[in-house]
Amino acid sequence: MINGKDIYNTLSALVPMYVPMILAYGSVRWWKIITPEQCTGINRFVAFFSAPFLNFYFLATNNPYTINFGFIAADTLQKLVILGALFLWSAFTKSGSIDWTITLFSLSTLPNTVVVGVPLLTAMYGDSSTSLMSHIFVMQGVVWFTLMLVLYEYRGARNLISKQFPQNGGFITSFTVDSDVISLSENEPLQTEAETGENGEVHVVVKSPSFNKSCNCSTSNRCAKDIFSMRRSFSFNTTRDLRDQGSDRGMSKIHDQNQDAVKDESIVNLKAMGDTEIDESVDRMKHSLSEGKKVAKIEEGDAYNKKQQMPATSVITRLVLTMVWKNLIRNPNTYACATGLAWSLISFRWNIKFPSIVDGSILIMAKTGTGTAMFSMGLFMALQTKIVACGNTWATISMVARFVVGPAVIATAAIAIGIRGVLLRIAIVQAALPQSVLSFVFAKEYNHHTDIISTAVIFGTVISLPVTILYFVLLGLN
Repeated sequence: MINGKDIYNTLSALVPMYVPMILAYGSVRWWKIITPEQCTGINRFVAFFSAPFLNFYFLATNNPYTINFGFIAADTLQKLVILGALFLWSAFTKSGSIDWTITLFSLSTLPNTVVVGVPLLTAMYGDSSTSLMSHIFVMQGVVWFTLMLVLYEYRGARNLISKQFPQNGGFITSFTVDSDVISLSENEPLQTEAETGENGEVHVVVKSPSFNKSCNCSTSNRCAKDIFSMRRSFSFNTTRDLRDQGSDRGMSKIHDQNQDAVKDESIVNLKAMGDTEIDESVDRMKHSLSEGKKVAKIEEGDAYNKKQQMPATSVITRLVLTMVWKNLIRNPNTYACATGLAWSLISFRWNIKFPSIVDGSILIMAKTGTGTAMFSMGLFMALQTKIVACGNTWATISMVARFVVGPAVIATAAIAIGIRGVLLRIAIVQAALPQSVLSFVFAKEYNHHTDIISTAVIFGTVISLPVTILYFVLLGLN
């Protein structure tokens, strides 16, 4: 049974985490101590120093050989069930889409494991839960956030192709991405160059917008060549040339001019014809116009079908994996987590410890992680125009996904594979933690449903205290 002391211990662990968040919010909104420009510097400190050191130390000091495969299996099954349901909804319903699959999966399966989860669950269920959280954190970082990155880049690739190659995307056989392109996000429009091979294959080079700045008068010849190259990539035969260069209006105008010429010539000829010849001429005109309309409809249908074409799956896959790799190698947390996990495997296998001077240097930075992360969250809240940015309806949906759907699915998955007792309670409570901040970083980077995810992060963090305590109490009644 849960007693008053247990609840007090939980509050003692969780309430202090909200102090830096409140101070940061007040520093921007109430006291005007920190300017919006200074918030950027603080956030970069968290992203490049305190958070990576925290993640490294967290993984390096937890034994990876004590992994509970049943607990990991329940968490994995929860995410696979939700993801599978969303993919089916996206594939077989008109309301479903890759956009909503990404957002709803993020809302229902990606909790704030380290910053909020570890101190909260340690207070509730003891130090043994810390090791479980480290294993969840590894899976989340290695598998699920990487999967989110894949989905976001896949969405970005589809949008890039549909916007810049709306009619001949199916002919693209390769993509080359310049080193200055970090992601396929829509925050800044990317530039593409395309060339056509001998067999009609289109080879595309993706460049960042900064390429346009170097295209000035002194390089006008190169610019003209680039434009010509892009236009040339749309050329496949005489008829497609006009349509694929975006000259549908030109084609329509030529068609109309031809029809007008036919009409004018026929009117002139009518003055020199008899009644029978007039009737035959009128019939020929009607037949010609009818055939013209059929051709126009066929061309319109071809153009519509061509707009739906995408490159081969292998081409899209290579592009997406290239962008995912470029993102991962630029992220300091990738190196922090990889080296932390590697050191833990070595340390707990051969009982090797850090020298005290190294351990102290890492620890002093790692200890700033939780506090500065919550402080950064407070800055983020203060910079928003309102806490519920997406409106009440989507705020409610996001909270239901975060605090009801996720815990309910993992409870079902855990029970299905035989998990009971304290382990089941830990699984449910960790699924009811507030939204991961990294999910908002992704949403912001790819300019996708930022209002919904920001509401989930901010509002979810605020109400997570009573929600998790409620789960703690209800699950402890037996």
